Amino acid sequence: MGVDLRQIVAGILTITMFVMLIHMIKRDNFDAVEDKLQGTTEEVIYENVKLDTTHERKNIGLWKGDADELKPCWAKPVGDDVERTEGFVIFSLTNGPEYHISQIADAVIVARSLGATLVIPDIRGSQPGEKRNFEDIYDVDVFMKSMDGVVRVAKELPAHVSSQKIAAVKVPSRVSEDYIAKHVEPIYRSKGNIRLATYFPSINMRKAEKKGDTDSIACLAMYGSLELQPDMRDLVDSMVERLRTLSRKSEGQFIAVDLRVEMLDKKGCQDSGEKSCFNAQEVAMFLRKVGFEKDTTVYVTQSRWDSRLDSLKDLFPKTYTKEAIVPADKKSKFLDSQDSELEKVIDFYISSESDVFVPAISGLLYANVAGKRIGSGKTQILVPADIPDSSASASSFLSSYISKKNHFAYSCFC
Repeated sequence: MGVDLRQIVAGILTITMFVMLIHMIKRDNFDAVEDKLQGTTEEVIYENVKLDTTHERKNIGLWKGDADELKPCWAKPVGDDVERTEGFVIFSLTNGPEYHISQIADAVIVARSLGATLVIPDIRGSQPGEKRNFEDIYDVDVFMKSMDGVVRVAKELPAHVSSQKIAAVKVPSRVSEDYIAKHVEPIYRSKGNIRLATYFPSINMRKAEKKGDTDSIACLAMYGSLELQPDMRDLVDSMVERLRTLSRKSEGQFIAVDLRVEMLDKKGCQDSGEKSCFNAQEVAMFLRKVGFEKDTTVYVTQSRWDSRLDSLKDLFPKTYTKEAIVPADKKSKFLDSQDSELEKVIDFYISSESDVFVPAISGLLYANVAGKRIGSGKTQILVPADIPDSSASASSFLSSYISKKNHFAYSCFC
């Protein structure tokens, strides 16, 4: 019996089409899941969709990958070279984690210089009545352990000390020992206790020229004392992992953009001599011109979707705010409560852990996110700019904190 060549060819074609059909079905199912996760500008419901998130991270081109994590090179003070006093230093953390880092450092330096006991702060939000305990956001045990040998710490002010009668003292960020001796110590000696507040005459993140004990203490306080408490850490981790899941076409890598549209009308953005704030359209054009592709995943720090972000989503459809990626069972606690402090914490830590960070607004969040990223080796920070040509090299827009290594964090890590 002869072999019919036409039947063999027909059989091969049938098998080939069957295999292609299976792949198409699998692909359609995957894309349907991603489309559901991506959504539009509306809220996206978080579901327990299991996707394969194993990937080989890129280490070339735009993404660069992570550099080696640096090691802390600060040292705790040796011995107790400060005379102990009986008073207390109390203070509050305010305005979000980008401020907390500086506030905690200044309070530790002042309390140590005075020989006083530092009282663990409460946390105040930007709205009246927004007040919570330190341990609602940060790990209190980690903080207290980090302060061993540096300064005495009390969890609360003793009952016999009235917080209503404590003298208020303001100090500039990156306070010096000379400033403390001249402006703070006389009040402390006179009143016995002080309430401290840090103000920010400028964003001072200069690298220390000659590192002394005060700088080492500042390093420890800024980068070695504040860790998120477990619930907050789990929430941030789950949101970062979700962004990586949505970024399968870029091997799990994503961009975080600090862009809050309400800030664009503020004085700091309007009165700058040099352009320091960029809107959604300007950011979108910048990202495209330096080479990011349309399917790149972008996280934006804007809390709720705003129509002024539409131009960014037009060029990068996989653009999300936190309301789209927060787990459904956490939404009522972290978003629906309208607690701005918790939302700022989410933004700060996602921006610190993204593969690329783009500060569309120059300010303290940019400065302190950069410090966190330097320590962890995540140095791909691209500062937006107007690009007249159709394309440009991303390396030309690397943050000067990184390219010049002039950030204070380079005094703390090596």
